[in-house]
Amino acid sequence: MKNYIQKLNLYHSLIFFLIANTFSLIIDQNKNLIISPLICLLLILTIGISHGSLDHKKGKKLLNTLKISNMYFFYLLYIVTGVLVIILWLILPSITLILFLIIASYHFGKEDTDFLTNNNLNLNQLFYFLKGLLIIIAPLNFHFEETINIFKLLFISGEKFYIFLGYIESYNIIPIIFILSVFSSIYLFIKNFRFINFTIFLDFFSILILNYYLSPLLAFTFYFCFLHSIRHSISLIFELDQNNFKKGFLIFLKRALPLTLITAILFLVCLFILKNYYVLDSAILKIIFIGLASLTFPHILLEHLVEKNEK
Repeated sequence: MKNYIQKLNLYHSLIFFLIANTFSLIIDQNKNLIISPLICLLLILTIGISHGSLDHKKGKKLLNTLKISNMYFFYLLYIVTGVLVIILWLILPSITLILFLIIASYHFGKEDTDFLTNNNLNLNQLFYFLKGLLIIIAPLNFHFEETINIFKLLFISGEKFYIFLGYIESYNIIPIIFILSVFSSIYLFIKNFRFINFTIFLDFFSILILNYYLSPLLAFTFYFCFLHSIRHSISLIFELDQNNFKKGFLIFLKRALPLTLITAILFLVCLFILKNYYVLDSAILKIIFIGLASLTFPHILLEHLVEKNEK
């Protein structure tokens, strides 16, 4: 089954690479074509967050091993963790943003590469993190000012934070981090080399192309929805039915719909409230990134606990 998933992910990466190139060139050749942040939000609320909508199934599995039968315990902890992240962001936005970027980098690197490896060595974890840093460093490299403006919209107003970013830009730290990310991809590519490892470079160049031609928000949305989320969903589909992908896909849609719908409604309600205090695009950016942070922390924590328990 793992070999089949690897081949499917390779085909997915190839298709994504071709679509990313085509879409980026269309945007580049049509400067007046502007994709609204609202479109990005809707994509994230549907395709994006759906890959975490089966967390309650993993939570149930974890509770069973802990001999806890009440699922309300899981929902309570999951929600409380998300709310605490939002509160922490409002109190200490710079620190929370940095933690979010670090954790998200590791998560993206691991989820997009782990299916290629047969071991879980500590050294691999480091290379997953460095590889995932490309998602963070690419927009800073190609659209520094625009990325900084997004940070400012996320309540990141501390002067020391921007002085720190200024040092990073002045002393060419961004290219150094970029090179480390490149080397991590090369290492993961040549380690136990197989043809399937070309998935790594297809993804690498897709991310670069998207961030070179597109705005940081649009590039992230395209990656998050159509590469990261779909790849994770593929693994969930096979968990639901190893022998029949179509059947597993239908089961996934049925089970993912309730929590995806509830989460989307909550996000839209928050957007409706925030637009009374901020312009619409600014409110959307707050909802996307702070909202994703509130979902990402409990999602990654659950993934870690389940994986640790299975070992």
